[in-house]
Amino acid sequence: MSALDATIVNIALPTISESFGISSSAVSWVATAYLLVMAGCVPIFGKVSDVIGFKRVFLWGFVIFTIGSFFCGFLPVTLNSFAALVGSRVFQAVGGAIITAIAPAMVTAYVPMEKKGKAMAIIVTIAALGTAIGPSLGGVLTQFISWHWIFFINVPVGIVAVLLGLRVIPAAGVSREPAGFDRYGAALVFSGLATLLFAMSEGDTLGWTSPVIIGTLVIAVITLGGFVWNELRTDDPLLNLNLFKNRNFLFTNLIMALVFFSFSGINYLLPFYLRNVKGFDTFTAGLLLTSLSFAMMGAGALSGMLYNRTGGRPLCIAAAVVLAAGYSLMTLLKVETTAVFLISVLILIGFGLGLIISPLSNMIMNSAPKKFQGMISSLLSLERFAPMTIGIALFNIVFIQGILTIASRHGVTEEAPVNIRMQVLAAGFDLTFLVTFVIGIIILVLTVIVRQETDPDYLAGEEGGEPIAGMI
Repeated sequence: MSALDATIVNIALPTISESFGISSSAVSWVATAYLLVMAGCVPIFGKVSDVIGFKRVFLWGFVIFTIGSFFCGFLPVTLNSFAALVGSRVFQAVGGAIITAIAPAMVTAYVPMEKKGKAMAIIVTIAALGTAIGPSLGGVLTQFISWHWIFFINVPVGIVAVLLGLRVIPAAGVSREPAGFDRYGAALVFSGLATLLFAMSEGDTLGWTSPVIIGTLVIAVITLGGFVWNELRTDDPLLNLNLFKNRNFLFTNLIMALVFFSFSGINYLLPFYLRNVKGFDTFTAGLLLTSLSFAMMGAGALSGMLYNRTGGRPLCIAAAVVLAAGYSLMTLLKVETTAVFLISVLILIGFGLGLIISPLSNMIMNSAPKKFQGMISSLLSLERFAPMTIGIALFNIVFIQGILTIASRHGVTEEAPVNIRMQVLAAGFDLTFLVTFVIGIIILVLTVIVRQETDPDYLAGEEGGEPIAGMI
């Protein structure tokens, strides 16, 4: 649901803009508001689940997400208000943050060790499927029914999920007193992440030197610095920073963040290359891009089958090699590049992504004590979408500055022939993808350095813990 919702909405934004008679920059708040609340809430609810149990928090997340989805489709029409849509998206994002934060921890808590690799791979595969069908499903619903149905479609799924969850998710008691919850840390991390991602997502629109962007970046630095200071001094922190003293834990989390950061450049800029350089229409470009998602699904299933045989580290190394190879081929894109070559490269990148994410997620979850599983699960979720948001902004800067530098150095102006301008544009894409390739090499080096370790407390919980009632 969360993967589908992230891609199904964007394709409807032009229609929503026309429906309310607002600008394209204003309608972007339908996506931006969701992102900012998700970023601020994900770390908080991971900790909450450690305190009061996964089942209660997870099901409440689905209830909030489902109600929020209904509000998104219903209230804007009833009240004839764009503000009602943005407000409903904020409410929906709280539920989305809960679902996203806790799902990996539930796999760790409730699935036996010998099936964890396959279980995490299933999550990656289903998420890739949601990402793949989101744009096409959103286009069909928006064009033939109404944009409201991109939100209503979540409602029956959410209802079934809640009823199913009540039946099959094992109940868990309170692990510790809620009074120990780090309220100051929650406020600081929410403010810091929300302002940071706001600045990153709106920097191009408002201008990087505008008072609003500079002000929000200053607030982000102060609040995130205050969060670190607070976490190092509180007895029961929202995020236990001492975990990062373990080199393996630090490196595996760094790899995860870099994987999604590097992919953001491909994910954001490639559609522009397909439209502006190759001249493909929206439908054709969308079909080409789905090859990446389907390759990711196949690799995710494969990694699940191989994880318990090979371990996570060999899979991560192999995936990093494939990913670096795919990124290197992206630097060869030209005006005359064929669709067959593009699809081959996208399949290679998608395969690398699908092969690395689930074993890496398992390695991170297994390296932390049982009592921190909700915390680490939310950290994993944050490492997926926050680096992509920051990456989009930074890669866009590299792309624009690269084009300007290349054009200036070769004396190319707007009056130059179309083929010359297209070559400069293609060179700008190549330069940006070169940065992605360098990050891919760093990922490969880190996968070689890192070791697969299981925290003793985690392993003791697997071997000596009480059987979980209702596990299927």
